[in-house]
Amino acid sequence: MTRRTIGLCILSLFAWMGLATAQGPDKEAAALAAAEEWLGIVDAGLYGQSWNETSGYFRRAVMLDEWEQALQSVRAPLGGVLGRKVRRTVHATSLPGAPDGEYVVIQYEASFEHKKSAIETVTPMRDEDGRWRVGGYYIQ
Repeated sequence: MTRRTIGLCILSLFAWMGLATAQGPDKEAAALAAAEEWLGIVDAGLYGQSWNETSGYFRRAVMLDEWEQALQSVRAPLGGVLGRKVRRTVHATSLPGAPDGEYVVIQYEASFEHKKSAIETVTPMRDEDGRWRVGGYYIQ
């Protein structure tokens, strides 16, 4: 499996796993805010900047050029975002293939100019400096 595939898929399947842990609403709000700010960067087509805003773990796993190419091939054909809303959130402290930590797996129902219905999965994680940053992204 390539690093790009790992980066795109890592942390994306965990929404389906029963790894929920109790977390306060402040943590969820911070994770949601980080995800939505980051999605705004991606929506603007600023793929390199979106990589800069990911977690240290993500940046070590996925090279900048791989990330830009992957997003260009996946997101650009969809066109602009018409809307998205949170479908589900799952809190986790342990995810397969990832270091133990604090995660919030967020699923969004999204619509794009060229794809009426999609599920975006964004996984913010608490980074080494304590800030919430995206550690995974996937579109179905």
